[in-house]
Amino acid sequence: MNIKRKINMNKVIVQAIKMAIGGCLSIYIALLLNLEFAMSAGIITMLTIATTKWETLKLSLSRILTFLMSVFILWVIFRYIKSDWIAYGIFILLLVVISEYLGWRSTISINAVIGTHFLTTHDFSFAFIINEGLLVLIGLSFAILLNLFQGTGNQKNRIIDDIRDTETKLQEILEALANYLNSNPMGDDVWTDIIVLENKLETYIERAYEYRNNIFQSHPSYYIHYFEMRMKQCTVLFNLHQEMKKIRNLPSQAAIIAEYVSYLKEHVVEMNDPKEQMERLKQLSEDMKKQELPVTREEFESRAQLYHILMDLEDFLVFKKRFVDSIDKKQLEIYWK
Repeated sequence: MNIKRKINMNKVIVQAIKMAIGGCLSIYIALLLNLEFAMSAGIITMLTIATTKWETLKLSLSRILTFLMSVFILWVIFRYIKSDWIAYGIFILLLVVISEYLGWRSTISINAVIGTHFLTTHDFSFAFIINEGLLVLIGLSFAILLNLFQGTGNQKNRIIDDIRDTETKLQEILEALANYLNSNPMGDDVWTDIIVLENKLETYIERAYEYRNNIFQSHPSYYIHYFEMRMKQCTVLFNLHQEMKKIRNLPSQAAIIAEYVSYLKEHVVEMNDPKEQMERLKQLSEDMKKQELPVTREEFESRAQLYHILMDLEDFLVFKKRFVDSIDKKQLEIYWK
C-alpha cells in the first residue's frame, strides 16, 4: 500500500468512527426527547459529517435553509394533490431542480427523508414540524461537534514537513543541473525527479486545502499559495532541463551559470526573499553581454540556449518574488514563526 493510499484509508477510518459515534448519539438524544422517526437523526449526522470543519458548517447551514424550503413545498403539494406517490414525485422533482440551481445538491438526501415523514403522517401541524426540525438540528449538531476534532496541529506539522521535502528536492534538482553545466553527464534521473516532485506537489496542495478548511484564521491560504508557487517553479525546471539538453557543446560561459545555479540552490528556502538573487542574475546577464561574440553557428546556438537558461532562471525567481510580495506582515507572523 503506497503512502497516499494509506493516508486516504486513515481518513476514511477516522470519518467512519465519527459517523458511527455521531449516528448513535443522535439517535439516543432523539429517543430521549420522544421524537418521531428518531432513527433519522442518526442518518442526518452521518450524511452531514464532511472531511473539514468549513465543509460541515456550510453543509449544515444549507440543510437548515432547504429544510424550511422543503416543508413549505411539501405543504403546498400535499394540500392540493391527493395521490401520495404523485405528490412525492413532484416534491422530489422540485427539490432536485431547486437544490441543483442553488448549488446544494448535498442537501437532497436529507430532505427526501424528511419528505417521507410528511408523506407517511400527512401531519403539517406546528408540533410535527418542530419534531422534524429537531431531528435535523440534533443530526447537524453532532456532525459539527465531531468535526471540531480534526487534529489541525498534526496537519500543520505534516505540511511543514512537505515544505522541507519540496525545498530539498528542488535543491537536488538544481544541483544536478549545475553539474551538467559543468560538463558532468546528466541522466534521466533529473527528468524523473521533476515528475515525482510535481506529483508530490499535487498531494501537498490537496493537504493545504484541507488544512485551510479546518482552521479559522484570517490568512488560511498561505500554504496553498506556497505549494502552487513551487509547482510553477517545477514547470520552469522542466523547461530549463529541456533547454540544457539542446546544447551540443557547452561554451565556457556555462560554467559561470553553473556557479550561479549552485549559489541559487542554497537560497531555495521558504523564508527567502529572492531580491538579492535577482540582482545577481541581472548582473550575470549583463556581464555575459560584454563578452566576445560567438564565431561559429554552433557557438551562436549554444550561446542562445544559455540566454534561454538565464530567462528560465529569472522566471524561477519571479514566481518566488510574487509569492513573497503577496504576503503581508500578519501572515509572516503566523506562518514564519
